[in-house]
Amino acid sequence: MNPQHTPDPYPRSGRHPEAPLGVPGLLIPEGLSGGLGHDAVGTTPAHGRRIMECLPRIGCVFADEHRWWWVVPAGSQIGVAWPSSTRYAAGAALAGRRGPAPAGRRGPAPAGRVRLIHRPAHDSPYTPPIPLYFLTCRLAGITPQWSPAAVG
Repeated sequence: MNPQHTPDPYPRSGRHPEAPLGVPGLLIPEGLSGGLGHDAVGTTPAHGRRIMECLPRIGCVFADEHRWWWVVPAGSQIGVAWPSSTRYAAGAALAGRRGPAPAGRRGPAPAGRVRLIHRPAHDSPYTPPIPLYFLTCRLAGITPQWSPAAVG
């Protein structure tokens, strides 16, 4: 099966089955193909800047006053233990956050709001989760751990 032609199991208007009810999720910008569903990995802004400098391919990145949120394919927590310095949001549902800040706004997002800080030049909204995982582990000073039974 070709994932580029597979329908999105969690379309823009839908909700990831593991996402908390009533919690808004990050919306993939129009024009990007999010056919794999999407989750988000939150890092500190300091780690976010380092990651942005190191990864060769970066998808959509959102930010609020406390975290940078990296869009990854749905299920990127399966089999890995994300570092405790990160936050994993199934369905990209960010508890305690409101929807995106108004389009075109510059500077920090208003309290409780997220804003898109990086839109990829390519048509995929995803940051590859494996390089992101290894880099977050390195920045956290821990050894990457994975197994079929581990859930991050």
